[in-house]
Amino acid sequence: MKKSLSLVSAALAATLTLAGAVSCGANNDAGSNDAFRIGVSGPLTGGAAIYGTAVQHSVELAVNEINAAGGLDGVKFEFKMLDDEHKADKIAANYAELKKWGMQLSLGTVTSTPCLEFKNYAQMDGLFFLTPSATNDGVPDGYDGAYQMCFKDSKQGNLSADYIKQNCADKKVGVLYNSEDTYSKELFDNFKSEFDDYNFVTTSFLDSTTDFASQIETLKDCDFIYMPTYYTPAATFMLQANGKMSDGTIYFGCDGFDGIDTYLGDNLNAFPQEISMLSHFNSASEDEAVVHYVEAYTAAYGKYDLNQFGASAYDCVYALFNALKKAKADGKNVTPSLSAKEISDIFKEVFKSADFTFNGITGKNVTWEANGEVNKHPTKYVVKAARE
Repeated sequence: MKKSLSLVSAALAATLTLAGAVSCGANNDAGSNDAFRIGVSGPLTGGAAIYGTAVQHSVELAVNEINAAGGLDGVKFEFKMLDDEHKADKIAANYAELKKWGMQLSLGTVTSTPCLEFKNYAQMDGLFFLTPSATNDGVPDGYDGAYQMCFKDSKQGNLSADYIKQNCADKKVGVLYNSEDTYSKELFDNFKSEFDDYNFVTTSFLDSTTDFASQIETLKDCDFIYMPTYYTPAATFMLQANGKMSDGTIYFGCDGFDGIDTYLGDNLNAFPQEISMLSHFNSASEDEAVVHYVEAYTAAYGKYDLNQFGASAYDCVYALFNALKKAKADGKNVTPSLSAKEISDIFKEVFKSADFTFNGITGKNVTWEANGEVNKHPTKYVVKAARE
């Protein structure tokens, strides 16, 4: 019994020590900062690394541009990103390291499941974060310092339903989603809820699915296939379905499709079908700001991981920078030695104000709701046009 009690006491002490290391809101770990420090956690290794590296490169690009232009009235910005492998159990250690480093501005995390964990620590410290790509509805829920640059999952499902209502009245619509993945399931559920009489041909798959023969058989007669899932399973489905679907079939996804062209590589042109998605970023846009970003990114890092996750992160940095500029212009005391909580109070006031709008490469006249949800217009992005 004594041994058991000792083990329990040791475990409790370790837990309390970690909790203390991760969050102690009364301390100002940025008190000695001479630059504004931006922290983020994301997958730099593992299956989601293409998203994390895009964010890492894009934040670095934005920070370098801002610093080259003089920073915020001469005060520069610094950036640190830690690898979480898209795993929530990596967040406690990452958050503690970033906090000790002096993080006072944050992009939270790249993906949703880790971000839900990150939010818990941010809320204890009062840290404001603007995530580029954690789209789960629960990310801002219950914390007024959590903001999103991407549409939340339910909004994406709603927008996809609107698009299909307007453009697919004469088409046989099929739906393919991952019933085990939170992102995919949430998009599908909200998509389905938009129809009073949902009657689309629907099939699902699991995380472990590698053979899509049954799903292909179910959807083979569809003219339009909506796939609210990530690009890896979608690409696997398309490769296995090649030659079994009508050439006129349209494959249509959400932001999880971003990167599918890079993933498929030369195989992309083997498909006669159109591959498109509803997104807030089009790398082929002729908008001056988008052209600048794409050219600068490609020159520095190549095109392999050029995607909307990075574009959104680039916008996040500039949105935070613009918010600090506005606060300073309004007479606020904005210095790099402010605590995360003090800067958070500034951000919350600015982002909630009616006169703060943001123009970036993922949206124009962007605003935010008080609950952290972003307001902007999506566009249909054609990854590959139908073969003529």
